[in-house]
Amino acid sequence: MRQRRGFSNELKRQVVEEFISGASRPAQLCRRHEIAPSLLYHWKKQYSLGRFDNEPVKEAAMQDRIEKLERLVGKLTLENEFLKKAYQHKLSLQGKNGKSLNGTGRNLRTSAGDVS
Repeated sequence: MRQRRGFSNELKRQVVEEFISGASRPAQLCRRHEIAPSLLYHWKKQYSLGRFDNEPVKEAAMQDRIEKLERLVGKLTLENEFLKKAYQHKLSLQGKNGKSLNGTGRNLRTSAGDVS
């Protein structure tokens, strides 16, 4: 089984800073360091978050927080829609069965003395 290569934080930071500065193109960096382009872009994202013993870029940190909050809003929206549909379904079943909507279990069409 082939062993994974390990890269130091120093090398990762150096490669990303060279990429950000525009001194080398991504393809050149990938060939020179024998890495995949996806790894270079992954390192760039990690660099912007401050994972290579560097200061995080504020814009990237804020963007990361925005993405997390957007995912949370999406999840809560789906949950809310599901609950609305479930409630509407329950109301429609109660209406078909002739049950009241007030939760007492009494039929609205029966007299006050009859309990169903």
